[in-house]
Amino acid sequence: MTTETKALDTAQLQALDRDHHLHPFTDFKQLGEEGARVIERAEGVYLWDRDGNKMLDAMAGLWCVNVGYGRKELADVAFQQMQQLPYYNAFFKTTHEPVVELSRLIAEVTPEHMQHVFFCGSGSEANDTVLRMVRRYWDVKGKPNKKTFISRVNAYHGSTVAGASLGGMKYMHEHGDLPIPGIVHIPQPYWYGEGGDQTPEEFGLQAARALEAKILELGEDNVGAFIAEPIQGAGGVIVPPDSYWPEIKRILDKYEILLVVDEVICGFGRTGEWFGSDYYGLKPDLMPIAKGLSSGYLPIGGVVVGDRVAKTLIDEGGEFNHGYTYSGHPVAAAVAAANIRILQNEGLVDRVRDETGPYLQQRWRELADHPLVGEVRGVGLVGALELTNDKAARTRFDDKGKAGTVCRDFCFNNGLIMRATGDTMIISPPLVISKEEIDELIEKAKYCLDLTAKALGVI
Repeated sequence: MTTETKALDTAQLQALDRDHHLHPFTDFKQLGEEGARVIERAEGVYLWDRDGNKMLDAMAGLWCVNVGYGRKELADVAFQQMQQLPYYNAFFKTTHEPVVELSRLIAEVTPEHMQHVFFCGSGSEANDTVLRMVRRYWDVKGKPNKKTFISRVNAYHGSTVAGASLGGMKYMHEHGDLPIPGIVHIPQPYWYGEGGDQTPEEFGLQAARALEAKILELGEDNVGAFIAEPIQGAGGVIVPPDSYWPEIKRILDKYEILLVVDEVICGFGRTGEWFGSDYYGLKPDLMPIAKGLSSGYLPIGGVVVGDRVAKTLIDEGGEFNHGYTYSGHPVAAAVAAANIRILQNEGLVDRVRDETGPYLQQRWRELADHPLVGEVRGVGLVGALELTNDKAARTRFDDKGKAGTVCRDFCFNNGLIMRATGDTMIISPPLVISKEEIDELIEKAKYCLDLTAKALGVI
C-alpha cells in the first residue's frame, strides 16, 4: 500500500478504481455504479475489507490459495530470491537453480510417467501451450492432420483465444468469434442438469460415449487430443458419475489420441490426492497446472508432459518455437517450490484426504435438506449446491442466475465468500481450513440459504 492510497477512504479508492481499472469478467458500467469491494488483508482462511469486515474465503481466492493466506515463509523466499536473482529468462540455453529445483519437485509429486514440465505464467497460457505442443507432437510423428481437439461443453480452460476456444462456455465464445478452427465440443457429464430420467451411471456412460461418436465422426486421423478437467470447476463443480472416467479411458485406449487433463483447479491437493488424475486413476499425456502450484502467491503455470510426448519432442522434435518472457521466472519458481514443500511437510494433501475433506463433505451434505437445495455434490475440499424451485423435478427459477446472485450477495454481506455459477453455489476453501472453520462455513451457508429462500419466496 502506498502512502498516497493509505490516506484514502473506501469511497475514494472505489472512485479511483472506477476511473482507471478495468476488471476481469466484469460489467464495467455496473461495477462503476456499485463500487468495488476493497480487500485490505488476509490471514489463514479469512479476508478483511477496507472497512474492517471479516469474511471466510470459501473460494481460496480463485481456487488457488491452497496453503492459506499470510505465509510469511513464502514472502521471505520471494524477498531473498529478488535480492539474488530477480529475473532471468530460460531462453538461449540458460537455466537457474529455482527453476531446476521446481522442475524436480513437480516430477516428484506428479504421476510417475510425467517427468518434464514447460513453464508459463498462468493456466490460460498453459492451455495455449498445450494446443501448440500437441500439434507439434503430431507433426513430429508424421501425422500433421491430427490437429483437432475434442473438449466439452461448459468446460473452462482459460480466457486467452486458445484457452477460451478449448473451453466450452458459449457466453465466452460470443466475445471474439470463438472457438477458433480445429476445436470441437461434446456434452458434459452433468447429470443434475442434463441427465433427465437416466440414472447417474447410465448418463455417465452416455456422456463418455459421445467422445467415441465424435472421434468416429471426425476420423481418428484428424483428432489430436481430448482435453478435460477431472472435475469441471468454473462450470459448476460438476463431479462426473462414477461410470464416466472408466469409459473415457476405455475409449482413449482404443484410439491413438492424447489425453490432456487440465489440473489447474484440481491439482495440488484439492481432491485429497495430489492431482485429480490420481483421484480418478488417469494417465494423462499432458497436464496444465497453475493456481495451487504457488498457492496464488505469485503468477506461475506450466504443462507437465508425459514420457511418450516428452521423448518424441526431445529426441526427434528439434527446436520448439514457443515460450514466454516469464517462463520459469526465478522468483515465481522459488515461491512455487517453497509452496510444494509446505504441502509436503505439513501433510496437507493427506489431511484433505483423511480428515478435512471427509468432514467437509459430511457437513456439506447436511445442506441437502434445505428447501432451496436440489443437489449437493463434492470431492475433498470442493463442493457445489444446486439451487432449485422444485427438488423432485430438478427445475430452475425462471430468471436464470437470479437465485445464485441473490445467495452470493447474502454470503458477502454475512461474512462468507461463496461463488455463484448461474444458480449453482460453489466452494473451494484453502486446504488449511480446520474443522471448526468448516463448521463456521456450513452455519453461514445455512443462514444465507435461509435469507435467499425468503427473498425468493420459497419459504
